[in-house]
Amino acid sequence: MAKSQQKSVVLASLLMCLSHSAWSAGSQGPVLDDMVMDQQTYSEIPVSSIQEFVQIYGIVKDNYIQDKNDDALFQQAIRGLVGGLDRYSRYLSPEDFKQLRQYTEGDLASIDFDLQFNPQLKQWMVQGLSPDADSAKQGLRNGVTVYKIDDQILNTLKREQVRDLLSGAIGSTLSIQLSAQSTPVTLVRNIKVDTEIKSTLHNNQVLVLQVKVFQQDTANEIKRIIDSYSSQRLKAVLLDLRNNPGGLLSAAVESADLFLNQGIIVSTKSRAEGDQQFQALPGFEFQNLKIGILINNRSASAAEVFTAALKEHNRAWVVGEKSYGKGVVQKLFPLSNGAALQMTVSQYFSPSGQRIEGLGVQPHLSYPLGVEMREESYLDHITELLLLQK
Repeated sequence: MAKSQQKSVVLASLLMCLSHSAWSAGSQGPVLDDMVMDQQTYSEIPVSSIQEFVQIYGIVKDNYIQDKNDDALFQQAIRGLVGGLDRYSRYLSPEDFKQLRQYTEGDLASIDFDLQFNPQLKQWMVQGLSPDADSAKQGLRNGVTVYKIDDQILNTLKREQVRDLLSGAIGSTLSIQLSAQSTPVTLVRNIKVDTEIKSTLHNNQVLVLQVKVFQQDTANEIKRIIDSYSSQRLKAVLLDLRNNPGGLLSAAVESADLFLNQGIIVSTKSRAEGDQQFQALPGFEFQNLKIGILINNRSASAAEVFTAALKEHNRAWVVGEKSYGKGVVQKLFPLSNGAALQMTVSQYFSPSGQRIEGLGVQPHLSYPLGVEMREESYLDHITELLLLQK
């Protein structure tokens, strides 16, 4: 069959399939893979827009400088459709989706190599990268320098700050740039890291709990640790949520409920799934303890829900930096070919009805960790300030 005839068949089939989708709107969708899915109904697809897409497809197919096969063009169109919605929605290939389903929601992860500072070059360099690792398949090699991660230039950062940039919610992505002129490379955080809550006592009166991510048992673990210090004259608890990417909304709600005895913790609004409110249950445990929350510009999602709830109920003193501003929820929609859509379906609102998405949570006191400041001294000073709060 000639090339032009093949193209005509593809375009005609595309238009027929999409038109059929419009005609059958409202029909019951299939159950996909082994995941339980709600029955979906689809709005009628505008035929004129589909015809325009088919026309553009034909022009690209015939005239673009490189010969692109149909599968590559369709994949690009799908990624553009979903990825253009917001910064969190994306199309997952069958391979990406298979990998994501191996993860437990709320897990914390990093990438498949480390970064080591070279004092002679004053640059961070890739170390510990295996030849068969995912990052190596994207062209990275041990010994290459890294200029930037996401929007953060690295050469003035401490090791802890660089390590924190590498970690995040499992399955999330980061952008790495080798030089100021190079094209960014997108990497997936797929190596699980330790998420145990770390506790330290400062000034013999303030318990500092570093909560790296909100997981199923986080609330129980926070309670257990605080109870273990009950024999001491504990006056305050500082929850360190710096670089906490969120995790499970339910875990953040349960954790906030430990320190609240009434009122709304968070509300969610969704066009597809309806609106919900999560309320604090009556209780007076830990009511005699002062509560502080330490956040930075990488505290996100469920961590922001927790912080906003305690702040707006005047239950916690918040210090650090304005949080990230991720106040939306994504849901996975499996497709029949093994791929999936990860798409934003609902939005968080604070107890007062304030939107978190794009705005974040402002601390009572803006006090970021300085470049020359030691971590221990920083926490000591913050715990001293917390004890002074009324």
